[in-house]
Amino acid sequence: MHPGNVWGGSLDAVDSDRIAAEEEERLRKTTEWERGAIHSQRSELDETQQGWLLAPQDSWRKKKKKYVNLGCVSVSRTVCLWTVGTIAVLFLVVALPIIIVKSLPRHKSTPPPPDNYTLALHKALQFFDAQKSGKLPNKNKVSWRGDSGLRDGKPDVVGGLVGGYYDGGSNIKFHFPMAFSMTMLSWSLIEYSHKYKAIDEYDHMRDVLKWGTDYLLLTFNNSATRLDHIYTQVGGGLRDSESPDDIYCWQKPEDMSYDRPVLSSTSAADLGAEVAAALAAASIVFTDKPDYAKKLKKGAETLYPFFRTKYRRKRYSDGQPMAQAFYNSTSMFDEFMWAGAWLYYATGNKTYIQYATTPSVPQTAKAFANRPDLMVPSWNNKLPGAMLLMTRYRLFLNPGFPYENMLNRYHNATGVTMCAYLKQYNVFNRTSGGLMQLNMGKPRPLEYVAHASFLASLFADYLNSTGVPGWYCGPTFVENHVLKDFAQSQIDYILGDNPLKMSYVVGFGKKFPRRVHHRGATIPNDKKRRSCREGLKYRDTKNPNPNNITGAMVGGPNRFDEFHDLRNNYNASEPTLSGNAGLVAALISLTSSGRQLIDKNTMFNSVPPLYTPTPPPPKAWKP
Repeated sequence: MHPGNVWGGSLDAVDSDRIAAEEEERLRKTTEWERGAIHSQRSELDETQQGWLLAPQDSWRKKKKKYVNLGCVSVSRTVCLWTVGTIAVLFLVVALPIIIVKSLPRHKSTPPPPDNYTLALHKALQFFDAQKSGKLPNKNKVSWRGDSGLRDGKPDVVGGLVGGYYDGGSNIKFHFPMAFSMTMLSWSLIEYSHKYKAIDEYDHMRDVLKWGTDYLLLTFNNSATRLDHIYTQVGGGLRDSESPDDIYCWQKPEDMSYDRPVLSSTSAADLGAEVAAALAAASIVFTDKPDYAKKLKKGAETLYPFFRTKYRRKRYSDGQPMAQAFYNSTSMFDEFMWAGAWLYYATGNKTYIQYATTPSVPQTAKAFANRPDLMVPSWNNKLPGAMLLMTRYRLFLNPGFPYENMLNRYHNATGVTMCAYLKQYNVFNRTSGGLMQLNMGKPRPLEYVAHASFLASLFADYLNSTGVPGWYCGPTFVENHVLKDFAQSQIDYILGDNPLKMSYVVGFGKKFPRRVHHRGATIPNDKKRRSCREGLKYRDTKNPNPNNITGAMVGGPNRFDEFHDLRNNYNASEPTLSGNAGLVAALISLTSSGRQLIDKNTMFNSVPPLYTPTPPPPKAWKP
């Protein structure tokens, strides 16, 4: 084998011509076969290219689609233009008008006009500003009033007795009706604080209340642990007297030039209880001022042993002719019930509710006698208010034993009182114009009507707040709205829905009393000082008062719906502190401003959780 022949095989010479001919023949056959295959393949590829890749030749003449690269995706330019165009149209049609409207100056929606009760309430509160004694605050809005009574109580009373309120048309400060007025204002503030806020009178009301309670704290030694006396009034006089005093002299409070006596008593259980009730109720109002609330509570609790002591159980007006002629107290056990309830709500101390529900207390007060005269709420009769106040305890907390029996009796007595107010039962007469004669036809009917309207409206709100639709008058079920209707009818009468079409609230409506029996309103505010007798000509003139004492509710018409607008007719034309307190409370309960229900919880903030004790076992059975 030749070393260069790596494939092996023979290296012998071969016939080159034969090999060349065979190779040519092989190439010819191969070429023909491949040509057929290649032609066939080329034809197939041309169709694929034309159909899939190359497209028909005339398509190359058409315009190619354009695309827009959006980064994450590419979309057809046509689709992109349509999308952008649609968004632009929507912006012009929808968004642009909204933007224009939002950019225009906003106009607050006009609130509904206040109802008559709200309008009257704004004015009724101004009466208290006009009755203030002492150094007046800068924001006092009564232009014709100034500082007065700055020497009251001095030098005999430590710290003096400066401040408080004049009661009515005279310049006397009667502590008994003043304390009752503050209690009623506190009650309305506790129940309807949301309504006072809705009409922007909440802060004003608290100022009015605090002016009174600050003064009541001066009427006894509030820093002592035990008391031996209490001051009952500042100023005074007797009717038909010609001595220089608060009755005979016709002077503005700012011009008083006569001696003003300070009366006190070592046995004034009714007054002590009423002042305690006022301070306790106010402490619930001022819970957001802990130091002041604590001071009020302490004062109220200091008065408790004073009016509970048996040898002090006398009426404050006993032996006091200057008190008896105007505010003669006829009982004291109604004040005991009243004060006990308020002290319990203010402190949570069971001692007070136990006392208020002790059977001998309401029995002595004749709480369950069903006498019409004892169903009339007033500065002198706290029974209807006290029993409603404790009915509240039963309705909302239902403490059960050992209070349930007496609370149930209070609840039933309250229901009977409410039935007595309804016309169909003929317990009280009414004038032909519809005014209920709670004072049995005597003068000054409006004060009693205002307080009764408040209690009726409040009782209806208590029932509504507990989901109770009404109550029973004997076998007859009476719906809550009947009480509201009653209260509205009486307050509407006061505001002008009466035969004379006269409002008995000064400044409310077009027709109202112009000759109110009131010294400060009668004498011109011209910086001139009138003596005791010089002012009498302003009392006796037939001219209207130069100063309207806005918001003052006068005594009211007689039983024939007649009213004589005469200054000398004080029973008809004189306003009082307690009368306006009842009016304010009734108005706030009836106004549509704010939520219609009451504040159920604030009254009970200091009342501890109730754990009903186990009743005592029954007595052993004996055959």
